[in-house]
Amino acid sequence: MRNANSLVSQKSLLFTESVIRGMSQLCLRHDAINLSQGTPGFEPPDEVKQAVADAVQNGYNQYSITWGAPSLRRAIAQKMTTFNGIPTDPELNVTVTCGATEGMMSAMLAIINPGDEVIVFEPFYENYGPDVIISGAKPVYVPLRDSIRADGSVELAYDADELRRAFSSNTKAIILNTPNNPLGKVFGRNELKDIAALCCEFDCLVVTDEIYEHLIYDNQSHISIGSFPEMRDRTITVSGLSKTYSMTGWRLGYVIAPQYLTDAIRKFHDFLTVGAPHPLQEAATVALGLGAEYYKSLVEEYDARRRTFLQLLIDAGFRCYPPDGAYYIMTEISDFGFEDDTKFAHWLVKEIGVGGVPGSSFYSRPELGRTKLRLMYSKPESVLIEVGDKLMKIRERI
Repeated sequence: MRNANSLVSQKSLLFTESVIRGMSQLCLRHDAINLSQGTPGFEPPDEVKQAVADAVQNGYNQYSITWGAPSLRRAIAQKMTTFNGIPTDPELNVTVTCGATEGMMSAMLAIINPGDEVIVFEPFYENYGPDVIISGAKPVYVPLRDSIRADGSVELAYDADELRRAFSSNTKAIILNTPNNPLGKVFGRNELKDIAALCCEFDCLVVTDEIYEHLIYDNQSHISIGSFPEMRDRTITVSGLSKTYSMTGWRLGYVIAPQYLTDAIRKFHDFLTVGAPHPLQEAATVALGLGAEYYKSLVEEYDARRRTFLQLLIDAGFRCYPPDGAYYIMTEISDFGFEDDTKFAHWLVKEIGVGGVPGSSFYSRPELGRTKLRLMYSKPESVLIEVGDKLMKIRERI
């Protein structure tokens, strides 16, 4: 038999297993409160759950059309046209996928050729690095660096000159995530216009992950870069239902792209997963039909938790990057005396009973995240208060 390493894909050696899912498993073993994985602590709306049962009873139990049930594609197209400002045809531009994760992978496989480069802002959601590697591209990382806001708080922003230097004749795409995971950063119109101008200048694409598009605070608005006229034929927009409707286990995502890209994306989607679960697609149509009051209430509830949890973390001694969107808070942990974020994260689970994600898992170079920890606040307020009480014990335990 040949050497074991020679029988394993070399690509598999270029990235690790999911740190987020690993921390969730550690929380289970130690009965800790899991603030690692972005699983909403709420149930989907009752009418949407009922719609699943109805779909099963009404016979939607076999394959749907590979790229999505017609009713769901129509609902997605209407939502993309009205909310995102991207004119969308359900037959030509929509592919329903098994979650946004599969949507990102299908999109990357559909556009990448050997020698292509893909720009990735860091810190990044941990799947993006492997997505680039699996598809065969070379990742080019651009860091988001500390920047002082007008109110004195700290955010992370890209340096315009550094971003320009990342583009080259080999650049096929840039991955954009807004609101961003792990930071909760919302890219503003001026930032998006700068990115769009570079994409036009260097003749490349944007693959944008907008899964948290409905979770934006402080009266800010979500802006889809694909809504800019110059980006209509250059943008692949990936989103899904997991976060907005608290249904991560349903694995329903979608990809919006111009027709010439949709045709390629559908091929890879077909051979990766065939199709998303048919009865869940029918129920998702009901979710997308919920009125404006649902989204208003959703933002208000998450914003209240954001404010509560941010103060609890500050009281416990964390330094925080206040998020503008999503439901994560990136924190600085250097004041606690740990030099390794992974050791601190494991200690926090075992000794304090709270799980977070080591900051290094969101960077191409682990040393850039050694003083950081991501925590999520998609939990009932009573759970967050319990977490706050536990975190107050950190200094006495140290």
